[in-house]
Amino acid sequence: MEIKRIPVLSDNYIFVLYNPQEKIAAVVDPAVAEPVLDFLKSLDLELVKIFNTHHHSDHVGGNRKLKQKFPDLCVYGGAEDRGRIPHQEVFLNEGDTVEFLGRIGQVFFVPGHTYAHIAYYFPPTNDGETGELFCGDTIFAGGCGRLFEGTPAQMVNSIGKLRELPDNTRIWCAHEYTLKNLKFALTVDENNSELQTRFEQVKQERSKGIATVPSLLGLEKQTNPFLRWDAPALKTVAKMDEPARVFGRIRGMKDRF
Repeated sequence: MEIKRIPVLSDNYIFVLYNPQEKIAAVVDPAVAEPVLDFLKSLDLELVKIFNTHHHSDHVGGNRKLKQKFPDLCVYGGAEDRGRIPHQEVFLNEGDTVEFLGRIGQVFFVPGHTYAHIAYYFPPTNDGETGELFCGDTIFAGGCGRLFEGTPAQMVNSIGKLRELPDNTRIWCAHEYTLKNLKFALTVDENNSELQTRFEQVKQERSKGIATVPSLLGLEKQTNPFLRWDAPALKTVAKMDEPARVFGRIRGMKDRF
């Protein structure tokens, strides 16, 4: 299973999963249809599945046009998003699985950014390979999504599930926010040497137009403040100990950053 990252809009990423030999593809969170259709046409691929993480328009905006072009494709999304995702046919809950190209993806229910958000995790098929996590707007490289419909406690629980995945899991998040996220992270975790190193590297990459997605979960655990609510440095900044309150305080600081 190969993964094509397609940049769209101002800072979104769409991910196309495909096998050029089998001539089929699936897409994660198609914000718009045209770039997906162009890529499919370039390799003569048939789109058979859409995996949506949540209902926001910059994740489902291409569903209708893709369904018009490929009427037999199947649209997946969270069970709680019923009625909010165009053409949704499969309604997924925690513990469900999806399949593509012989890979079995595990479904996580991760409310917080929205009340119905889900994530898809495809474990590695061989030792030494990476797992693939499509987490929408739950975890970003260096950050996390705003809490539009959920609570800090929900988001801590949701990210806590994903934090338990192996360190060699690639984080395919839906936005290129990394540089700004790390600038904020340094304001709450300034003595973190791994974070300092990562910030300098990302600054160089972005100056050259290099994408910072995917990230690795192991790196996020070391440098992303929203996976570090139990780190002493973050507790000190938040002036709190309880995980949801630490997370909520840091998230509020980010909202005002």
